[in-house]
Amino acid sequence: MSLPGLRSSWLRGIARPSVRSFQSSSVTARYAFVPSTPLRAVAAPAVGSYTPKDGEHVLSTPSELARKISAKVLPKLPRPDVKKVVVVGSGGLSIGQAGEFDYSGSQALKALHEEGVEAVLINPNIATWQTSHQLASEVYFLPITVDYVAYVLEKERPDGILLTFGGQSALNVGIELDRMGVLERLGIKVLGTPIRTLEVSEDRDLFVQALKEIDIPVAQSTAVSSVKDALAAAEKIGYPVILRSAFTLGGLGSGFANNPDELSDLSAKSLSLSPQVLIERSMKGWKELEYEVVRDGADNTIICCNMENFDPLGTHTGDSIVVAPSQTLPDDEYHMLRSAALKVIRHLGVVGECNIQYALNPTSREYCVIEVNARLSRSSALASKATGYPLAYTAAKIALGHTLPELPNAVTKTTTACFEPSLDYIVTKIPKWDLAKFSSHVNREVGSSMKSVGEVMAIGRTFEESLQKAIRQVDPRWKGFEAYVAPEDLDKALSKPTDMRLFAIAYAMYKKSYTVDQIHDLTKIDKWYLYKIDNIVQTHHALKAAGSVESIDHDLMLRAKRMGFADAQISDLVNATEDAVRGARKALGITPFVKRIDTLAAEYPAHTNYLYTTYNASQHDVKFDENGTMVLGSGVYRIGSSVEFDWCAVTCARKLRDMGKKTIMINYNPETVSTDFDEADRLYFEELGYERVMDIYELEGAHGAIVSVGGQLPQNIALRLKQTGVNVLGTDPEQIDMAEDRHKFSSVLDSIGVDQPEWCEVTSVEAAKAFADKVSYPVLIRPSYVLSGAAMNVVYAEEELEEKLSMAADVSPLHPVVITKFIDGAQEIDVDAVAYKGKLLVHAISEHVENAGVHSGDATLVLPPFSLNATDMARLKVIADKVAAAFKISGPYNMQVIRKPAENGEEAELKVIECNLRASRSFPFVSKVLGHNFIETATAAITGHQVPEPIDLMAQKRDYTSIKVAQFSWTRLGGADPFLGVEMASTGEVASFGKDIHEAYWASLLSTTGFKVPKANSGVLIGGDVAKPQMAKIAKQLQGLGFKLYCSSPIVEEYLNNIPYVTARRIFFPKADKRKLREVFDEFEIQCVINIARQRGQTFTDEDYVARRNAVDFGLPLLNNAQTAQLFVEALAKKIPQGGLRGYTEGRIPSEVRSWREFVGSRA
Repeated sequence: MSLPGLRSSWLRGIARPSVRSFQSSSVTARYAFVPSTPLRAVAAPAVGSYTPKDGEHVLSTPSELARKISAKVLPKLPRPDVKKVVVVGSGGLSIGQAGEFDYSGSQALKALHEEGVEAVLINPNIATWQTSHQLASEVYFLPITVDYVAYVLEKERPDGILLTFGGQSALNVGIELDRMGVLERLGIKVLGTPIRTLEVSEDRDLFVQALKEIDIPVAQSTAVSSVKDALAAAEKIGYPVILRSAFTLGGLGSGFANNPDELSDLSAKSLSLSPQVLIERSMKGWKELEYEVVRDGADNTIICCNMENFDPLGTHTGDSIVVAPSQTLPDDEYHMLRSAALKVIRHLGVVGECNIQYALNPTSREYCVIEVNARLSRSSALASKATGYPLAYTAAKIALGHTLPELPNAVTKTTTACFEPSLDYIVTKIPKWDLAKFSSHVNREVGSSMKSVGEVMAIGRTFEESLQKAIRQVDPRWKGFEAYVAPEDLDKALSKPTDMRLFAIAYAMYKKSYTVDQIHDLTKIDKWYLYKIDNIVQTHHALKAAGSVESIDHDLMLRAKRMGFADAQISDLVNATEDAVRGARKALGITPFVKRIDTLAAEYPAHTNYLYTTYNASQHDVKFDENGTMVLGSGVYRIGSSVEFDWCAVTCARKLRDMGKKTIMINYNPETVSTDFDEADRLYFEELGYERVMDIYELEGAHGAIVSVGGQLPQNIALRLKQTGVNVLGTDPEQIDMAEDRHKFSSVLDSIGVDQPEWCEVTSVEAAKAFADKVSYPVLIRPSYVLSGAAMNVVYAEEELEEKLSMAADVSPLHPVVITKFIDGAQEIDVDAVAYKGKLLVHAISEHVENAGVHSGDATLVLPPFSLNATDMARLKVIADKVAAAFKISGPYNMQVIRKPAENGEEAELKVIECNLRASRSFPFVSKVLGHNFIETATAAITGHQVPEPIDLMAQKRDYTSIKVAQFSWTRLGGADPFLGVEMASTGEVASFGKDIHEAYWASLLSTTGFKVPKANSGVLIGGDVAKPQMAKIAKQLQGLGFKLYCSSPIVEEYLNNIPYVTARRIFFPKADKRKLREVFDEFEIQCVINIARQRGQTFTDEDYVARRNAVDFGLPLLNNAQTAQLFVEALAKKIPQGGLRGYTEGRIPSEVRSWREFVGSRA
């Protein structure tokens, strides 16, 4: 480098201390950079006409000379010769393994597509963008198990396999396939990180040994496989200890133990989930840090991003608030850990991407490595979005034999990928827990086992700004860092973290005047963060002291906005409306600036479309001349709104681009494909609240906004947006409001002659009792405006009504409670449809297996329907027609209909119980099963552009069935009751195809993560409500198949033994002692639990609750609904003769192992 160049770079380093300059191994040439138009899914080729000869690797640079020289200098790596590659996905979204793998898998498929490699994907998650034909040439909706992956490999005969893009599930399957010799026999290359490295990173003993070889300290641990050994190891290490399970994801089955009793309980449970557990020294209170590392086959290694946990060690990193880049590390410590990371990753031989986690003693330089994930992980998705560096895409290219210097930086398109990103902003990730959705039994404390269902990421230029943004993203009811909880025992709430600890800190600072030192002593959170939080507290006090909007001067308003205060938050502090604060702020000339994420901290000219807003700036980075169409995304993954809405948003944005329209995507979820910068012309990684959406709409001069593809969040602000003058495209928000408001909705249904259950709106318990007496119990109680049934309950008796009403009133005190006649034993049907100007274009009718009373998000959906006759199908279409016309719908909508079978030859009653004028969670399912993209049709209807002719898909005959099954995460939520009710509890979904309902259900149920089929002649524990007619059928059939029946209740014992040809044995059932119960299950070889109780367990010792909870804790299949249990037993009866209980055998491929294209008949 010339002297002036050296001097200027040195000055840059001095003048801008907020930006950490990383060593970049790119050859930087001074040329005019040419802005390249963003191409979808294809990185722009490097400039210069020198083309590499065979085996040469060439630097990605605009300089032809540099390309020529590099061809001679860069090592000549042989590229793997692969034409067809199988990518193993991660299955349904569950706690610990969620949407981040949809994003990383999609990136990998994109990279394969660019290289002209045929990609075959195995992933039963039908709701994701990954399982669309745009990316993979063949998709198999089948279980991620060794057997099924082996069947697909046998059928497809690929050249290579990618195992690091499907989370822990894919990794475990890959290691097992290698052990069985399947990969070697079929001649399949493992691309990227070799199997041996995966084994070393997963097996604790091998890992510790490997790190000892290079003198890197590791947490002292002993791997054990029995409770006795665990206790002995802990004696040697000394309490407190942490126990971790090997080969599991998200810290499943891990925890802290302070004494032998705690350890023996914990290890008994963990050993039922994993063959090996690790006992290690507890370093609670140390700092936890993570480095994301990329290494190619030529040993070029870079650190893409380092992240620091706000919470000290002891909280699983998935349940921690995480900040990137690290804020409290001095440079020498940063580099000490950076050097260690490079050394470890090189030694282990990772090829691709991985992350390394450290514990660092806050008072000395002592550190140790906690673990290395030799695959893409949750933090890889976060790091990709935090830096703009597409880790999964790069890892896939590396797996195909590319090296970092020759790959272009996908963001700038002008520099090489062999560089370490610099950030001129701060990113804060906060987890989203949905623990309140579960029974009061669930333990709210967070520790070393992950419990959060999603996460948000906020970008700001100060920690205060990014923290407050993130808090609002987690829950729209929160306006910022305020005291939303008032713990009785404050010190305990601070020292023992729960999902609400951040607000306990707010309460301590605002209401109890705790000092930074006091809070640090209790929480061990670094004081740097606490002082920053104190800045928010002081600004809060200053705003409160101002007293009114008029008294807030320019400086205070600017300070508040720079600290991340929302208009609504300020309005609460000065008793004004949000609009008044917004008006005052704009009058003072204070509006946000739009900044660009370019991976280079603005040191080189870069033309990216990856944007965020901030008040800590003085100019915009972009010109606003595109006037695009805004698509509002779905926000954080939570129970009730998950990856299916991401699929809807991405599909909608792509369709708009196909129509030639410019698109603006707003979303803040780092796990999604919609927040990938090449899915839209402009991506705003921003909040989805009214204030921010209006800011962006006004700045961009947007042509219009689409609110019906992002779930409930955009719907909640739709009417307000319209009233403020936003051009809301598609169905009128006034109509959306009519469908959300029970009174208006009900009167519309009455006016068009569509039936509905009797209902009444009550504001007092007395009125509720009177209505229930009139229509007779059971009744359903629910608050207005709700997503996924929050605080909905079915009530069977008067005393229950009082107790349940108090719960519903807490949810929305401003809204009265609606009480509806609940129809027991009725069937539930889902209708998904699209209309244009009130005329039906396309519709799908799916049938629930479970009776009404199970939330539609938890229900088992069958398409095409299996029991509806032609008359009912025609009547349902008429209802869909009438509703579309009544609400003048242009766009997607969904209805839930109850069907009560007719008594005496008359036609069945059909009653509409709900209607949402937006895309629903079943849209991806119906689109993929019927081979017709409902969202593309909906986008045409919303924009009024290229609207297709109406088509009746349900009239077409199909020779296959598909079944969608909910994915639950009960194992993670200690104490929660695995019971299905009107409150949604599932975290994801899977679906499979089959020639009939039994084959499809078999494949779907096995696709749920962790489902183990019971062995032949093993024991089944049966319990629940003997009044259910299915119990006798289930018992008879199981006995006929050779299973042994056991029960714990004398009532069930008597009932079962009175059935002809059935014998059941009652067993000793210790309700409070988990270890004894485990021994009982082992003694009788119980490998499946069928429990069909009528209601949730009221206490921890309720017999049915204990059976359900322990089935989950011991990793056994649990069937907790009468209809699905019967369907499973029928499927077993068909599968056993076909060898369904035998594992993979060479040469035999079961009939359900067919690709999506083979079932549907075309590349849908």
